[in-house]
Amino acid sequence: MTALLIGLGPLLGWGLYPTIASKIGGKPVNQIVGSTLGTLIFAIILFFANDLTLPTGMDLTLGIVSGIGWASAQILTFKSFELVGSSRAMPITTAFQLIVASLWGVVHLGNWPTITDKLIGALALVLIIIGARFTVWSEKKDSANSNNIKKAVIILAVGEIGYWLYSAAPQETSITGMNAFLPQAIGMVLVAILYSIMVAIKEKENALTQVVSYKQIISGFFFAFAALTYLISAQPNMNGLATGFILSQTSVVLATLTGIWFLGQKKTSKEMKITIVGLILILLAATLTVIV
Repeated sequence: MTALLIGLGPLLGWGLYPTIASKIGGKPVNQIVGSTLGTLIFAIILFFANDLTLPTGMDLTLGIVSGIGWASAQILTFKSFELVGSSRAMPITTAFQLIVASLWGVVHLGNWPTITDKLIGALALVLIIIGARFTVWSEKKDSANSNNIKKAVIILAVGEIGYWLYSAAPQETSITGMNAFLPQAIGMVLVAILYSIMVAIKEKENALTQVVSYKQIISGFFFAFAALTYLISAQPNMNGLATGFILSQTSVVLATLTGIWFLGQKKTSKEMKITIVGLILILLAATLTVIV
């Protein structure tokens, strides 16, 4: 029971994170500054409370690179929210992450070794693509909306490089998940500060002096909670990597539905039904990718 409750931590954390960040408001630069500061605060408290050890050498470097990857990708995800809203963007980015994680597992980690595994895995990838397409389907054809969706898909596809780094870099280290958390948070904050400086130079607005940036620390706590509970859930003595991963992907359902319910990202009755079918397909595919 305890393992299941911990495994559902990402459902709440990652499921509510995009909606809370969007609700608090601000530009992507405000959202990334606050989110990463919240994550860093959370990581520092965790570090000292559990008497953890800061990695050194290549382990530290890869941990920071992991955080840099996430923050870079999240900036692009926030930009996609401006185009299509979180309820449409989250299923797309989840689909990309599942596809890339699966392909990385096959190419680099030797997953799906048999022909049967590869066939089931290929079916899962097809289901992911179909499911993601369903979540952005519109009953009324609108050229402007269609263009925004295309732009969002391109942005999220580029951002997936960062999410891949976030997941892949720690796999090349010898440190445990909890010890990697603070280096990741440091990398995230570095990107946020650099990005805020770039925006300040271009737009003459400094996100580091704007109140909304610090309100976004709240959203960072939700992200950090999800990341931590996923790290714990994925441990062999808890749910394990496969089950932990499946449980974490349920966050896309909450992120999509709360975006619709609380952010005014309206859908018609038919669009809502098709969106739910799409979410079910994505979750089914997520299950298939980790059992083969």
